[in-house]
Amino acid sequence: MSAPDTNPTTTPVVRSVAGDRVVTVTLDSPANRNALSRRLVDELRDALAAAAAADTVHAVLLTHTGPAFCSGAALNEMRDGDPADGTRNLLALFRHLLTLPIPVVARVDGATRAGGLGLLGACDIVLASARSTFAFTEVRLGLAPAVISLPLRPLLSARAASRYFLTGETFDAATAQEIGLVTAAGDDVDALAGPVLDALRRADRQGLRETRPLVTGDRLRAIDDEGDAMGQLSARLSASPVARSLISAFLNQKHRP
Repeated sequence: MSAPDTNPTTTPVVRSVAGDRVVTVTLDSPANRNALSRRLVDELRDALAAAAAADTVHAVLLTHTGPAFCSGAALNEMRDGDPADGTRNLLALFRHLLTLPIPVVARVDGATRAGGLGLLGACDIVLASARSTFAFTEVRLGLAPAVISLPLRPLLSARAASRYFLTGETFDAATAQEIGLVTAAGDDVDALAGPVLDALRRADRQGLRETRPLVTGDRLRAIDDEGDAMGQLSARLSASPVARSLISAFLNQKHRP
């Protein structure tokens, strides 16, 4: 979870750089720890669509600036706006990620919290540095990881989901790999990414397009079957007096946990 987005509206919060058959898409809103603001979600969807539209691109590398990959929802927008809008945008982002014709590799070198974990769940391969940390912090704010559970439950063991959804504990990259959130973890995340990206460069684009639905289908079905219900749950909790009070208190804190 994150404090308000303080980036000027004229400054992009997502950047794309095309390389050898791989487009690097960078979340670049470090002032609010790359929170899932409306602007960041919109720019991310545009960047992913542009990368997929290029016939020579075989993969997206999704990474970040600053000490956090993604801190989750932009809490000021959740508190002050229509919670239903945020859940619809997030579901649309997950669906967009899962239906791209090319794979998405996440490169994590820092903290990921709450909705940011849902973003990882919609990626194909997640590589994390040993210093990365993770937590489902929703329960501490009177919320539930409702929408973000949809791309994650098919990946996580049931026991791990029970523990970390309910406790909000922070866990490390090795644990994230053990429970299925992360594909691989190590001291040097770029050393992990190199062989994966090289292999994707050698793959045929038609092969990638036709193979990807085999591994994303269960997550898409979860969104189709439960997206409306989870969106309603998330919006109801976000609008509740308990959550609004806790979110306001969190935003008013001088130092965030």
